[in-house]
Amino acid sequence: MKKVLVTGGAGFIGSTLVDKLVKRNIEVIVVDNLSTGKEEYINPKAQFFKADLNHSTFEGYKHSNPITRAFEDTTLLHLLEGVDTVFHLAATPQVQYSIDNPTDNNNLTSTINILEASRKAGVKRLILSSTSAVYGNPKYTPIDENHPIETLSPYGLHKLVGEQYCKLYSLVYGLDTVCLRYFNAYGDRMTNKGAYRSVISVFMEQYKNKEPLNIVNDGKQRRDFVHVNDIVNANIRCGGNKEYFNGDIFNVGTGKAYTVNEIAGMFGGEKKYGEERIEPKDSIAENAKIRLDLDWEPHGNLEEWIKLNKNE
Repeated sequence: MKKVLVTGGAGFIGSTLVDKLVKRNIEVIVVDNLSTGKEEYINPKAQFFKADLNHSTFEGYKHSNPITRAFEDTTLLHLLEGVDTVFHLAATPQVQYSIDNPTDNNNLTSTINILEASRKAGVKRLILSSTSAVYGNPKYTPIDENHPIETLSPYGLHKLVGEQYCKLYSLVYGLDTVCLRYFNAYGDRMTNKGAYRSVISVFMEQYKNKEPLNIVNDGKQRRDFVHVNDIVNANIRCGGNKEYFNGDIFNVGTGKAYTVNEIAGMFGGEKKYGEERIEPKDSIAENAKIRLDLDWEPHGNLEEWIKLNKNE
């Protein structure tokens, strides 16, 4: 990789990825509409364009760093000139929002737009950030990549169709693609606002405010929590791999799960039950494929991370 474009590069995972790419002396272009991302997370050595991927023409945005080039008016195709790899992380990752607003298909539209622009610009590879939400209620655990699909939300469905578009663009147009299904991400910069807050982020805020920890359903639902650095490493391994992926899919998870009640116990304090929500009972990754094919290993330690961060 010499020159890359990261969509959603001002967000939790995207900005962490950008930082790691910049450290490798890779030229990075960031596209983000800042709906959930933060400008202060953008690496000053990256070119930044504030733009919405649902539109083909972007209005140039000048970053405060003087070395950043700016265009008064440019296109997505223009931004992709000379780019060899695209990391597509931009999304509205809100399951409940998608259930409440099923006609909002921005996530799918943005994926199709970036695929088509990448094809026209001659990009070599596109890496899609997908989600374990495509599986729905598991028939068995741990969940491997061949597990039956039974999506429970428009968000998961749009990600699934995005994966299928990636496969199509590899088979028909020769754009190499790979899809990474993230399980439950946590780490520095994770959002503490809006509907996409993880249970860890919610508990962290409630614990620091000395409030009861609000546990949805019975708290016995199990989740596989994967650190943001491990997710970033999976992306970089895909970007630097010499093999042709052809739309292949990889789970990105630890293979270890905690119940929500166990997570609450790591924080301590009073618990509050009562809220009910439609969600899978268990979500645990089978990660043998990514370990074998990409030589990837998870290194994050959830219990240690909570211990270090809950009293800061």
